[in-house]
Amino acid sequence: MGSKNKLKRFKENETFSNVIQPTREELTEADFQYKGKWNADFFKNDKPIVLELGCGKGEYSLGLAQAFPEKNFIGIDIKGARFWRGAKTAIEEGLDNVGFLRTQIELIDDAFAEHEVSEIWITFPDPQIKYKRTKHRLTNTDFLQKYKKILKPDGLVNLKTDSEFMHGYTLGLLHGEGHEVIYANHHVYKNEGAPKEVTSIQTFYEKQYLEKGKPITYIKFRIK
Repeated sequence: MGSKNKLKRFKENETFSNVIQPTREELTEADFQYKGKWNADFFKNDKPIVLELGCGKGEYSLGLAQAFPEKNFIGIDIKGARFWRGAKTAIEEGLDNVGFLRTQIELIDDAFAEHEVSEIWITFPDPQIKYKRTKHRLTNTDFLQKYKKILKPDGLVNLKTDSEFMHGYTLGLLHGEGHEVIYANHHVYKNEGAPKEVTSIQTFYEKQYLEKGKPITYIKFRIK
C-alpha cells in the first residue's frame, strides 16, 4: 500500500464514528474516556462486549457482528490503515454493533475496565516462533493475565490460527497452568464439531491458507 493511500485512510478513519484512536498517553496516564463505559458511551446499550485482537482488515469482527446482532464487537489493531476497510464497510452496511480501536494489545487493560468484556477472539496472530519472541505471543502468560483482568469471571477466549506451533504452544500452556480448555480442534474443516462461527467466517488470508491445504486450528478456553 502506498504512503498516499495510507495517509488517505488515516484521515478517513478520523471521520468514522466507529473508530477510536487514543494516544498511548491517553490510555496509560489518564482515565481513558471509554474505560468502563464502552456500553454506556460508545455502543449506548448493555449488550455483551466481544473483542478481536489483531483484527487486521476487520473481516472477522464484521462477520461476527453480522452473525450475532445481540452482541457488541470491537476490533483492535495498531495498524489503522488495515482496519479502515472494516470500519468503512460497517458504516456502509449500517452495522452499529461493531467498532474499531487503534492501539497496541499490551495496553488492553488500560482500554477496558475489570470484567468489562465477555469474550475475546484471537485470529491468525503472528506465532512469534523464535524463543526470544515469546513475550510477543498473544497467548503467553502475561497476556492471559491481562485478558483475565478485563474478562467477566465466566469469559471466554477463542484462538483460531493456521500455525500448528501456536496451537500446540497454547494448548501446552493452558494445560500446564490449569486453565479450562473447553474445545480444541487441530483441523476445523476436516474434523466435525467446530462451532459454526469458526468455519462460516473466513478472512482473506484464511482462504489463501485453505487453498494451499493448510489446516486451520481452533481452541476455546477459559482463564482460571
